[in-house]
Amino acid sequence: MGSDCLKVTKYFLFLFNLLFFILGAVILGFGVWILVDRSSFISVLQTSSESLKVGAYILIGVGAVTMLMGFLGCIGAVNEVRCLLGLYITCLLLILLAQVAAGLLIYFQRDALKTELSVVVRDLIRVYDPDDKDKKSIQDAWDYVQEQLACCGWTGPQNWTENEILLNKSLTSYPCSCFNGSVDIPPKSGFCDIATNKTVSVADWPVYTKGCMSNVQNWLQDNLGIILGVCTGVAVIELLGMVLAISLCKNIHREEYSKVPK
Repeated sequence: MGSDCLKVTKYFLFLFNLLFFILGAVILGFGVWILVDRSSFISVLQTSSESLKVGAYILIGVGAVTMLMGFLGCIGAVNEVRCLLGLYITCLLLILLAQVAAGLLIYFQRDALKTELSVVVRDLIRVYDPDDKDKKSIQDAWDYVQEQLACCGWTGPQNWTENEILLNKSLTSYPCSCFNGSVDIPPKSGFCDIATNKTVSVADWPVYTKGCMSNVQNWLQDNLGIILGVCTGVAVIELLGMVLAISLCKNIHREEYSKVPK
């Protein structure tokens, strides 16, 4: 009976560790995505948000270590190595604490991220310059957001009236990525000119009238929710893995003790 229980525990632990490995890769992927993404507004927020970068590095570290521990846990479970299982339980506890820290950091910084994003975007709009090569990747990211979300500016297209270049042109140009039309589609970045000799206002621009704030904040909320959900799922599995590893260690000890000659 004890031998059968040992086998069941061993193979369950092996399956759990295989799942650890996969979920660890997912967490690592989330962290890398936050750091290297250049096609959405995440790249805009990276320029000022230290909390986002710290959270990303924690996720990468936790993901990499989780993958390693999943691999070692599989070996320890299959070969019934108590020493390796003991190391596995200790490291698993440390990983769990790090995950909780990363999750709490991301959760409690949500409002701060929204505030930081608002400040960064408005500053970006104010100094937007298609000829500035140093800020091209950030500007392209915001152009991508406006085009994909069908919006213009942060609270609305009037935010672009603060841009120095557009003011110098007396608003006879508008951001191309804000264009709202189906014909004569302009480039997806930079400024487009309006052919007119009259005084122009924002109302004359062929652009989206809705700002990007609500869409961007909803996107941020949804994706942070996904990250937190994955971390929570991994934490629950890690707790179950620790219970199975402790149970396996005890069963191995009993099996070894029962084989000792009386």
